[in-house]
Amino acid sequence: MHIASAEFVKSIVRAADGPRDGLPQVAFVGRSNVGKSSLLNTLLGRRGLAKTSGTPGKTRTINFFLINRAFYCVDLPGYGYAKVSKAEQQAWRDRIEGYLLSTPSLRGVVLLLDSRHAPTPLDQQMWAWLAHHRLPVIVALTKSDKLARSAVHQTLTRARRELALTETTPAIPFSATTGEGRVPLWRALFPLVEKT
Repeated sequence: MHIASAEFVKSIVRAADGPRDGLPQVAFVGRSNVGKSSLLNTLLGRRGLAKTSGTPGKTRTINFFLINRAFYCVDLPGYGYAKVSKAEQQAWRDRIEGYLLSTPSLRGVVLLLDSRHAPTPLDQQMWAWLAHHRLPVIVALTKSDKLARSAVHQTLTRARRELALTETTPAIPFSATTGEGRVPLWRALFPLVEKT
């Protein structure tokens, strides 16, 4: 997909404050430090658009990026960061679930997993929650450049098995460093965001 424009629009903490212009939205969700911001920057071809940080749990708001003035990529807070209070963790969870359940123009979710590790119990819970609510999901396995080619295949197989992914769920290795997976991810995303 050609990205003519990509701009940060707003950050919110309440789903009700998100854009209500009816444009399609695709949400990006994953464990803290899984590389959401780096994936978004690589996917959109805009270095520094989504703020990256070496500190896990930095993204605490829901952040909206308007792409080609046609659809939104939505960066959700990372889950599972242990160094915040239980109350703050619950607030993040409520924020994520509130957005996912109350956004009529949400077309799908990209679930990010770290390709170097087995899916965590929280990853499994997130997948089960998304499947329960019948939200279209694309799985992106980040940091694939850290693995040998054979290991990437093994991690794909393991993720499919441990999450019990359906056959129709795309699972795409992705590297923000090399750009691997950018084109396949756009191919999977395009049907979700094209105008109907």
